[in-house]
Amino acid sequence: MVIFLIAFVLLLVIGVPISISIGASAVLGCLSLGYPLVVIGQKMVSGIDSFLLIAVPLFILAGNLMNAGKITEKIFDTAKELVGWIPGGLGHANVVASIIFAGMSGSAVADAGGLGAIEMEAMKKYGYDEDFAGAVTAASSVIGPIFPPSIPLIIYGSVASVSVDQLFMGGVVPGLLMGVLLMVMVLYFAIVRRYERHPFRLRALIRQFLGSIPALITPVIILCGFVVGWFTPTEASSIAVIYSLLIALFLYRTLDWKSFKKCLKDSAISSANTLFIIGTSTLFTYVMAMEGISRQFADVILGISSNPNVVLLVINVLLLVLGMVMEPGAI
Repeated sequence: MVIFLIAFVLLLVIGVPISISIGASAVLGCLSLGYPLVVIGQKMVSGIDSFLLIAVPLFILAGNLMNAGKITEKIFDTAKELVGWIPGGLGHANVVASIIFAGMSGSAVADAGGLGAIEMEAMKKYGYDEDFAGAVTAASSVIGPIFPPSIPLIIYGSVASVSVDQLFMGGVVPGLLMGVLLMVMVLYFAIVRRYERHPFRLRALIRQFLGSIPALITPVIILCGFVVGWFTPTEASSIAVIYSLLIALFLYRTLDWKSFKKCLKDSAISSANTLFIIGTSTLFTYVMAMEGISRQFADVILGISSNPNVVLLVINVLLLVLGMVMEPGAI
């Protein structure tokens, strides 16, 4: 057990990718503790053998299609016309656009990588400090893993065997609350640093809104589907891919064959990395459970307090620390 934990920490410290660190230490743990070799493959495969996890690569693909199809630009332009007149307008547009995009992709990486580049370029163009633009973009992209359809919530629902629909509905209020508080912070810095406002233009807002309706209703379709029970998270991911592909190809006509192939390739790489982490984490968790490490962690937390609120606070602090060095899927 000691070798197993030391190997994991050592691999992390020397900079080995988290998926390899988890998998290598888990395999080493199995070998040193005398577990049958068949367990290694069995646990890794069973960890990703889930119909629910099909939604992960599909939502990643949907986010990439929206970025490649310039749908994210229309979302940002609409948000700019809607809230740009508030002090620090482009910062507010950054947050609002991230909330909308979060309802389509459920990924912080897709938000920061696609929409984030547009947001930062616009903010720097209008005189915002580069560090401020980067900080707002990074913070607003974190709404993606919280607001439905969140990829980490899909992973958690699969691993913990809980209702993903309920997890999604539970993420709506925290996601919106994060957005509101970020906008309050942006307003404060905008007043202190005297950032420019984007002029309010009703005609431009109406024109931009009407042109962006097909993109803007995507989160509404997904949320309504969960509430009414029209489709499961996996079915919703398929709908998101088909819908984003249709409007990019036939409505906006902004997606070509080369961009589409790149979307497929990038989505495959991101999905493979995420699912490999889940597979190795399943083996890692198995070793921890068999050796009683999980129970010891639980006893330590309950030894601090049995109050549910205190337990949640301790867990959140632990997740905050782990989040500095590990991927959400692995945690």
